Amino acid sequence: MFMTLPDKMYGVVMTGHGGPEMLEVRDNLTVPTPGPNDVIIRVGAAGVNNTDINTRTAWYSKGEGEDADAGWAGTPLEFPRIQGADVCGRIVAVGRNVAASRIGERVLIEPCLRVADGEEHSPPWYFGSECDGGFAQYARVDTSHAYAVKSDLTDIELASFPCSYSTAENMLTRANVKAGETVLVTGASGGVGSATVQLARARGAKVIVVTSPAKMDTLRDLGATRTLPRDADLVSELGAGSIDVVVDLVAGPGWPALLDVLRPGGRYAVAGAIGGAMVELDVRTLYLKDLSFFGCTVLEPEVFGTLVGRIERSEIKPLVAEVFELKDINAAQIAFGDKGYTGKIVLKVDHA
Repeated sequence: MFMTLPDKMYGVVMTGHGGPEMLEVRDNLTVPTPGPNDVIIRVGAAGVNNTDINTRTAWYSKGEGEDADAGWAGTPLEFPRIQGADVCGRIVAVGRNVAASRIGERVLIEPCLRVADGEEHSPPWYFGSECDGGFAQYARVDTSHAYAVKSDLTDIELASFPCSYSTAENMLTRANVKAGETVLVTGASGGVGSATVQLARARGAKVIVVTSPAKMDTLRDLGATRTLPRDADLVSELGAGSIDVVVDLVAGPGWPALLDVLRPGGRYAVAGAIGGAMVELDVRTLYLKDLSFFGCTVLEPEVFGTLVGRIERSEIKPLVAEVFELKDINAAQIAFGDKGYTGKIVLKVDHA
C-alpha cells in the first residue's frame, strides 16, 4: 500500500572506491518500491559515520586487486550505491505482507540487516553497504528492521542514535557490563564513544574515558567519572589490573596497555581502530590473565530494541555536534574527519 510517491528522488550515490569525488549528488534516482515484506521510509535525517568513509575508501578490504572484500559482509560492493546507515524517517509505503497500519509511523532503521531484499543473510548486510541506505529522500528496508519510536526528539536528534548507539550497546552487551563495574573507553568523544559513556552509566557502571583535554568537560557531563588524555600512561594512572571492561575504538601503538590495566578475568570489546589496525599482542597476557576478547560488528538480536526503549524512556540523550544539508555531504565528511567535535554530525534531508 502506498501514499502518493514521486517516481524520482534526490540523493547522493557512491560511484566507486576512492576520495570524495566518488560521491555524486543526483536528482534522478528511482524511488524504491517495496518487496512483500518491505517498508518505504521518507527519510528525515541521516547521520554521518566512520562506516561511510571507510566503505568509500575500501578500508575494510584486506584483499588485493578488485576490492573483493570491501563490504561489511566481506564481499564486493555494487555501484552506484546510496550510503547512509543512520536513518530516522516515516513509513510511507508497505509491501503486501506488511500491515497498512504501519504507514505514518516514525521509525529508526536498525543498520545491521539480517533480512534484506526478501532474503536472510549471514553474515548480515549493512544498511548503505550491501544495499542502498539513507542518503536519499526515500529508503527501503525489511519491516523487521524498521523500529517504531515514540519520542519528542526531532528527526535530526533521533538520527544521531542508530549506528553509534547500537554499536556501543552491542559492545556492552557482548562484554556483559554490569552495575558497579569499571569500564575504560578509548576514543570517547566520537559518536560511538560518547554513546558508550551514556549507555554504560545507564547500566550502573563507572566510566573512565581517554580523550583530548578540550572534550573532557563534555564527557564528564555525559557521566564519565574520570578523564585521561590520549598520551596518558594508563598503567601509572589507573594501576595494573584495575579495569573490568575495556571498550576500545582506537587500537594503535598504545594498545598493549589496555590489556595491562584489565583485571584477571577482564573483558575487552572492540569496534574500531582509528589509531591503527595493527597491534602487538603478548599472548601470555591474554591467557595468563584469562582475558576475554569480543570483536563486535554484528548486533545481538536484542540490542536495537533495547536501544529504542532507552531512547523512549529518556535514559540517554542525543549529542548532535553539527547539521548539514544532504547536498553538502562532502563538507560534512570533512568536518567529521577533523574530529573537532563531540557526538554526531547529521545530514538533513530536504523534501521541498
